[in-house]
Amino acid sequence: MSVAVAFGPLDDAEITQLHRRIIFFDGVCGFCNASVDFVLSRDRAERFRFAPLQGETARQILAPKDTQNLHTLVLWVDDKTYRRTAAVVRILWHLGWLWRILAVLLWLIPWPLRDLGYLLVARNRYRLFGRKDTCRMPTPAERARFLP
Repeated sequence: MSVAVAFGPLDDAEITQLHRRIIFFDGVCGFCNASVDFVLSRDRAERFRFAPLQGETARQILAPKDTQNLHTLVLWVDDKTYRRTAAVVRILWHLGWLWRILAVLLWLIPWPLRDLGYLLVARNRYRLFGRKDTCRMPTPAERARFLP
């Protein structure tokens, strides 16, 4: 089931309707965009929606510290916010049995070590994976899954 959302500010009813899972990502980061492509290709049940941290949806839903900290992946589920590896593990859990095994293995790594590894990659992601001049534009087929 797809939920089409017109680009523009969301009202409270639309936000309530979107109480699925929203992945907020750095829209200009090459690694982040590759990660979005990874999830899109494996999320056959369309559990996730996507929004750039630089966008209007992020400003409406997330705390300012999340929209200012572009090196943190944020997963928003029913008014709960998960960051860094806590978000990654929860995303992997919903992508199928193979990815669920990886999620469990990641969860077994102590939280400070998991997040340390995450932060090392996040701080060097532009140098390693590139930076785009503008946020990712979804294809027509993907558009219903992306929020402004």
